[in-house]
Amino acid sequence: MDEQPNVCLTLSNQPDNVLLVRETLSGMAETVGVDGVDLNDIRTAVTEACNNVVLHAYEGEEGPLQVELFVSADTVEVVVRDHGTGIKPHIRSDEEAALGIGLSIIQALAPRVEFKDVDGGGTEVRMEFATPSVQSLDSLVRNGFQAPSLEQSQLATTTGLAVAPDTLARGVLPRVMCVLAARAHFTTDRISDTEMVADALVSEAFAPSTGDHLNVSVTVAPRSLQLRVGPLYSGGAERLIASSPAQGVGPVIERLTDDRRIATDGASEMLELRLLDKR
Repeated sequence: MDEQPNVCLTLSNQPDNVLLVRETLSGMAETVGVDGVDLNDIRTAVTEACNNVVLHAYEGEEGPLQVELFVSADTVEVVVRDHGTGIKPHIRSDEEAALGIGLSIIQALAPRVEFKDVDGGGTEVRMEFATPSVQSLDSLVRNGFQAPSLEQSQLATTTGLAVAPDTLARGVLPRVMCVLAARAHFTTDRISDTEMVADALVSEAFAPSTGDHLNVSVTVAPRSLQLRVGPLYSGGAERLIASSPAQGVGPVIERLTDDRRIATDGASEMLELRLLDKR
């Protein structure tokens, strides 16, 4: 399997972020045609691994949860990683019934499971699932990958996502953005606008990207989403803003976002967008 993941999520270990992981898995499955039974097994096992990070990895404190997806013609591999005290094998109590069903279930659902210590502390759970119905992605992940990095102070409000290729991004980013828009208490209409912006980004952002992954960080505040998209080549951010048309709307990013800025990151650019709900 390719060394670089198709999807990498960097999140806080807060319980509501498990929904983002599940939505990411659903977007992947919809894109490549994972069978419904197989998807249920994948989501159940990955949810349990994430819940164990939520419950045990940081001893009640906030810390990073990283999830990686590798998609090939007949397998989906998912890595769940923490940088805390590590995931401990755990059987739920009655009080924890809604949060977990035991790591033994992961081993029952995934044909291959590996538990590894992470350098500097933490645990990596690597799960491989047989998915014979999966369609091949239209391009390989070759270069330009950089896992989203969040400072400790950002964890409570920010989600980092790297995804490739563009066909997979179309299935994943709009789902993630809609969940975050709902978390920001956007109205239904503004959530729809957010989805259109996400669709525009994944349709156009790969062309001016300096790598084959699209990197997006989203910061949530009440009635506000702030996006940081890149890395883009010089002039790529302006091109992205101008080349996101939709019938009857015009350039989507320009029309539906409240603020647009271009920041430099070394030789590359980052496009910063803000969506507000001004109801």
